Amino acid sequence: MTHSPQPVFELAGIGFGPSNLALAIALAEHRDATGQEVEAVFLEKQEAFGWHRDMLIEGATMQVSFLKDLVTMRNPTSRYGFVSYLHAKDRLADFINQKSMYPTRLEFHDYLEWVAADFPDQVRYGAEVVTIRPVVADGEVGCLDIVVQKGGTHGELATYRARNVAVAAGLRPVLPPGVVTGERVWHSEELLTRVDALRGTSPRRFLVVGAGQSAAEVAEHLHSAFPGAQVCAVFARYGYSPADDSPFANGIFDPAAVDRFYTASDEVKGMLLGYHGNTNYSVVDLDLLQDLYRRVYREKVAGTERLRIMNTSRITALDEDSAGVTARIESLVTGESETVQADAVVYATGYRPVDPLDLLGAAGEFCLRDETGRLKVGRDHRVATSPAMRCGIYLQGATEHTHGITSTLLSTTAVRAGEILDSIRTRAHDLTPSAEPAR
Repeated sequence: MTHSPQPVFELAGIGFGPSNLALAIALAEHRDATGQEVEAVFLEKQEAFGWHRDMLIEGATMQVSFLKDLVTMRNPTSRYGFVSYLHAKDRLADFINQKSMYPTRLEFHDYLEWVAADFPDQVRYGAEVVTIRPVVADGEVGCLDIVVQKGGTHGELATYRARNVAVAAGLRPVLPPGVVTGERVWHSEELLTRVDALRGTSPRRFLVVGAGQSAAEVAEHLHSAFPGAQVCAVFARYGYSPADDSPFANGIFDPAAVDRFYTASDEVKGMLLGYHGNTNYSVVDLDLLQDLYRRVYREKVAGTERLRIMNTSRITALDEDSAGVTARIESLVTGESETVQADAVVYATGYRPVDPLDLLGAAGEFCLRDETGRLKVGRDHRVATSPAMRCGIYLQGATEHTHGITSTLLSTTAVRAGEILDSIRTRAHDLTPSAEPAR
């Protein structure tokens, strides 16, 4: 019995969000410019393209300029830029007349879908990566077998073989220790789906936990969507803090800043992340912050308190049943506690990058770590590996400790895609993988 040779891709992308979508563009533009094809496949667990769909709140805007799209910072003449999208949708003049650099999140998502629709042959949707197996020949790893499960938990397994992988597995929601989501306890990543299920009901009260941009957006949305409900914002800070989007601070998001951060000492890296965390973490756009404050003030004038700010506070106990949630909220200042009944609690407590080692499986054994156990990553976004690993393992998103605060953000996505492509081409070498996937 003969077997068909296992096809070998030059690159397999894990995940097909903005980062690997930008890489797909870079590959396509390289092919168009040189005639040289870099064979690639992208493996996405979602059944269709989507990017934080449940936070596409009407009116919510992006926090980065439209010029920091998937390609413009790398190739301003690209047909995949946001301006090209606007032209294709016959909205370019209308967008210009807004006099804004910041599209709505809904429009930017439509732009991402518009680009993704150009790559149907390279993407395998509904394919969740289970593990990665090194293909060893003569003591060296010349290829990697990416094992995916299709069609959910009980779906069939399939294997894709590649010489390089680009891991862009996105972000994982963070909840406080001991908190488990349920029918009445949500993470903000589920917001719109959960809210839709409440349409036509008359919720009395929501608790929103968190003090960052997502928490403020959730509080604003619930306050507007359910005019008969009270929204209690619970956080440890005294008040929402404004994001620093001033010109000098924004330089931390420039491509050149990645070079400087990468070459800095660990001590300086820590200082920079501490100094400029308020450009991105646990902060709120000033316009939204002021809007929430005005709502609170108007309600004080009217003698109501539908938007209640429970600052310097934390939830110490939570009891969920079919009727709702009972929360014990403690003041960090006085130590006094209050019991609050709510229809739902929304934790807008952020995200963290998916640990690449969760996906790399046995391939992770070849990866080198620093003295704190974190992966060593080169300037080209390639994980440092033992000499036996000839394949390239590239990270998109889990490199803040080496490449700085932009690692999980859109700001340098376009440039990073070009850097990864350049590295793959530079390191290209002839391999002769075995005909069968490793078992």
